[in-house]
Amino acid sequence: MDPFRGVFTQQEAIPDEAIAAAVDVMRSGRLHRYNTLGDELSPASELERNFAAYQGSRYCLACASGGYAMSIALRAAGVQPGDHVLTNSFTLAPVPGAIASVGARPVFVEITENLVLDLADLEAKISETDAKVLLLSSMRGHLCDMDALVSILEDNGILLLEDCAHTMGAKWKDRLSGNFGLAGCFSTQTYKHLNSGEGGLLTSNDPEFMARATMLSGSYMLYDRHGAVPASETFEDIRLETANMSGRMDNLRAAVLLPQLAALEDSIRRWNERYDLIARQLSGLGAIQLPHRPPEERYVGSSIQFRLPSVTPDQARAFLAANKNLGVELKWFGDDNPVGFTSNHHSWKYVDPQKLPVTDQILAGLFDMRIPLSFTLEDCAHISRIIRNTVEELSLSGAA
Repeated sequence: MDPFRGVFTQQEAIPDEAIAAAVDVMRSGRLHRYNTLGDELSPASELERNFAAYQGSRYCLACASGGYAMSIALRAAGVQPGDHVLTNSFTLAPVPGAIASVGARPVFVEITENLVLDLADLEAKISETDAKVLLLSSMRGHLCDMDALVSILEDNGILLLEDCAHTMGAKWKDRLSGNFGLAGCFSTQTYKHLNSGEGGLLTSNDPEFMARATMLSGSYMLYDRHGAVPASETFEDIRLETANMSGRMDNLRAAVLLPQLAALEDSIRRWNERYDLIARQLSGLGAIQLPHRPPEERYVGSSIQFRLPSVTPDQARAFLAANKNLGVELKWFGDDNPVGFTSNHHSWKYVDPQKLPVTDQILAGLFDMRIPLSFTLEDCAHISRIIRNTVEELSLSGAA
């Protein structure tokens, strides 16, 4: 088997238009989002306006990171130190980290074999705790039944904040991820759907919530310079009662993002071509189980996950090594020792230990792979052949 020579951390180049826009900002010297002249709209404010229009939301706030967007969303929603906040058991460290950053306590909800929130366990955790907020992490781009989720939350008086780091552009039926609750939190970190190195976006239709978030972000008294912000009168009391916890996006990153946002739908099409090709190739091997994608979901296939349900830890490590030797970089969520970006609830020692037997069983055989747009369809076919080959060579076909 010929090894794969591509690089799994190699994103597509920043578009020439974005590079030119960034150079213009640097030549101006006005990188700070509020350094404008007259009625000029800064790139950060333009990004807010454009992303709100794309998302179909009234308001948008450009932030320093997706994690920061989640943190101020929790604060602006009224979460207090010591409060319980519901969230997915399958997620990445910035999600419980955002909850911990406001002094709150994560309560993890089990997942299903399709890697989405277990709605039955959610109802149980709601009844067992005093939690009033769900920070929903649509981890790796998998959407649960959003209609059923919203119904449960409304029946129980639970606020919904959506972590859309992996679902920018994804839809449930005809509704974009991020539009189902009080707020949507998005990331523009390098490996997300828009790339500014670091960055985040927060959307909402609630004026008081967004006014609080805007003040928390460090707008000083310059909130009227934002591109998609509530009316000035909304800030009348909030502006004096809300702490400044600076986490603004700068104009340089916004300038880089604007052309990428304009091309997002085409990027989604190309990601899904690659995802669908790999999924077809892997689904033909009985040992491998892929999550079911319901017809109501318009996913964004920027990564792919699959399970070897009965694999042992030693077999999982051998599988990782065999693929890596052939140039294919997989992540394994069953390792209690965090590796790079990959970790699970056992390694988050700042969180109260919780028993999650279903999640642990699923993660024990769960593998994950990035699909950068720098890969061609031929690259994706090559990668699929390598994964299939290593499953067969390691005799993992009986793992299912």
